[in-house]
Amino acid sequence: MADGNSVPAVEVRGVGKRFGDHEVLSKIDLRVMRGETVCILGPSGSGKSTLLRCINWLERPDWGQIFLHGEHVGVRRAPDGSSVPMTDRELAAVRMRVGMVFQHFNLWPHMTALGNIIECPIHVQRRPRHEVVAEAEQLLEKVGLADKRNTYPAFLSGGQMQRVAIARALAMRPEVLLFDEVTSSLDPELVGEVLAVMKALADDGMTMLVVTHEMHFAREAASHVLFLDKGRVVESAATEEFFENPKTERSRQFLERYNR
Repeated sequence: MADGNSVPAVEVRGVGKRFGDHEVLSKIDLRVMRGETVCILGPSGSGKSTLLRCINWLERPDWGQIFLHGEHVGVRRAPDGSSVPMTDRELAAVRMRVGMVFQHFNLWPHMTALGNIIECPIHVQRRPRHEVVAEAEQLLEKVGLADKRNTYPAFLSGGQMQRVAIARALAMRPEVLLFDEVTSSLDPELVGEVLAVMKALADDGMTMLVVTHEMHFAREAASHVLFLDKGRVVESAATEEFFENPKTERSRQFLERYNR
């Protein structure tokens, strides 16, 4: 039997996606090992966010396969041996294993920071309230917001709301975290506080896929870079190799733009 650590945490095999006549993703391959941080880079419209949404089946790929720790996502084996689509309940169980933090915080405005974090572990995972609250308080401390426990989103800055959103995702004890341009809607002076939390998670060995335009973060935190353009993989490389010695002209053009 294969060592569990040798099985990718996330594996994408030949995934493609169309919206009408537009091919958004074409034959994407990606392997993310446990504890790795992979940054997905590329210009706007290159399919980065769609790829993330396909991984947890918020978007259904039109072709290809996705695996989470070796288990096929979106499809299951029927008793007769055929492959059938997962039910909504089965997909929900998969999504609980894959946390996602969005560009817009999506916090419930009528709940405090603590309330936002504990809602799903209590009502979806059915975990004991006292256990969830204690863990949520630890997570608030981890993201630097212990003093905002009882604060409502309307009284938090954008950076603070995004850190609550990260704590909320972590409260579900995910195996993998997906980040979709989580700093792009923040004022520049607030970006650093969110990236610092993400860098700490990477240093702690959290398995993460991060769509970002923050080149400095990618260079510091990523173990691997996937560069997309027009829905295709232009380059897939170790971080230092990508930034120091990109293999394609398109990658070099992209990096020159951000190094100006």
